[in-house]
Amino acid sequence: MLIKLTSDLISYSKVTELVLDNCRSSNGEIEGLNDSFKELEFLSMANVELTSLAKLPTLSKLRKLELSDNIISGGLEVLAERCPNLTYLNLSGNKIKDLGTVEALQNLKNLKSLDLFNCEITNLEDYRDSIFELLQQITYLDGFDQEDNEAPDSEDDDDEGDEDDDDEDEDEAGPPGEYEEEDDEDDGGSDLGEGEEEEEVGLSYLMKEEIQDEDDDDDYVEEGGDEEEEAEGIRGEKRKRDPEDEGEEEDD
Repeated sequence: MLIKLTSDLISYSKVTELVLDNCRSSNGEIEGLNDSFKELEFLSMANVELTSLAKLPTLSKLRKLELSDNIISGGLEVLAERCPNLTYLNLSGNKIKDLGTVEALQNLKNLKSLDLFNCEITNLEDYRDSIFELLQQITYLDGFDQEDNEAPDSEDDDDEGDEDDDDEDEDEAGPPGEYEEEDDEDDGGSDLGEGEEEEEVGLSYLMKEEIQDEDDDDDYVEEGGDEEEEAEGIRGEKRKRDPEDEGEEEDD
């Protein structure tokens, strides 16, 4: 597909990211891509059959430029003139063969990461040491620094930052389970209190029952005593009456 940006798109001067991968340029030019993209910070033109950067517009705010899998073999000095604030440049899969071609990137003072993977220049002896010596401003070459430490991914950094924030929140809130244990202890104390109360209630009840039983026994004894007294009274009256009855009989 031929790349052609319409005037309607170009009117959006506040565009910050533009991806044109796998399209096709016309004579090394992307029609419609011009200085109007003043706010552009990320531009990707991977596999668009670019042969040179001679017609690249001035993009002063551009920081990341993806040019992988094209046919670029030189003319890299244009980048320092038109994209002076580049920090990341991907030229992997192009026709770059020697250090002299890369030397033009010395004027990109803010360049931190350069990718030349799958270019012929990577076959040179001491390729990595030579590039780091030539371009002392860069930190990463083909995704690794001089000590072979992999370049961090900005998205991974954000995720790590979020995890750190979560850990801090957990530390402030206290270790998990602490409050649960305290609750359990409180519950245990309350259960124990209830048990003691139940035991106290049970003892008082038993004592009360015992007292009532003793009272009943006393009542029974008193009632029994009264009955005996009544029986004795009856027997005494009977004995008194018997002699009287005998006297009456004698009189008769």
